Amino acid sequence: MEGLILLLLLAAMWAALIVPQQRRMRRQRELIATVQVGDDVMTASGLYGTITGEDDDDIFLEIAPGVEVRMSRASVASKVEYEDDAPVAEEPDTDAT
Repeated sequence: MEGLILLLLLAAMWAALIVPQQRRMRRQRELIATVQVGDDVMTASGLYGTITGEDDDDIFLEIAPGVEVRMSRASVASKVEYEDDAPVAEEPDTDAT
């Protein structure tokens, strides 16, 4: 009976700790494999930019007009999607009487 409880506890720990980590690692590998020139990305350090080139395990990231940095492909944390129809914030009406 005690052995069964120990096995159930180990199985619960494996399901709670190891399985989610494996999923995160799988998604990260898929992301790194699918980024391509022209994608807007955010790096693990928080830099936003557009991929302008690739070289084996490196990418070239344009972080500002005319500013390009070379980074490890593994440093890409996520792709960034911008909404074209983002609402423009309206300024408050200051003519209230």
